[in-house]
Amino acid sequence: MGQQQLLLVILVTIIVGIATVVAINTFGSASKNANKSAVRQDLATIASDAQGYFMKPKQLGGGGHSFTGMTFKKIGWGKTQNMSSSSSIVYNQNGTYQISSASDSSVTVTAAPAQSSGYSKGSTSGTSTTFTATIKSNNFSISQ
Repeated sequence: MGQQQLLLVILVTIIVGIATVVAINTFGSASKNANKSAVRQDLATIASDAQGYFMKPKQLGGGGHSFTGMTFKKIGWGKTQNMSSSSSIVYNQNGTYQISSASDSSVTVTAAPAQSSGYSKGSTSGTSTTFTATIKSNNFSISQ
């Protein structure tokens, strides 16, 4: 009877160990997906603020129907920390965002999620996952 109980304890320990490993892997995967969703939401917010900048007259601090010269500071994208004096790179707890290019008709913002491999705060290069938002006056698209 003692050997059966010992084998049962060992079997239960193995099953609990396997369940723990599966739960940790599931949690890690869900956390990365949540971070990617948060970055997409941040990009949508940036797009909305950029379109507001585009529509606002230059006399009021806007672009006057142009994205040229747009910075994160000018669009008032809050709760970020500037990484450069030009305000073209900012980061928050979700990731790092960089204005890649800005012209009269569109602006491109690149984002690197904080939980992607190779991530370095303040840099959008070298990560395994990046998002690119192309923002125009009346629409925007986000690609991975």
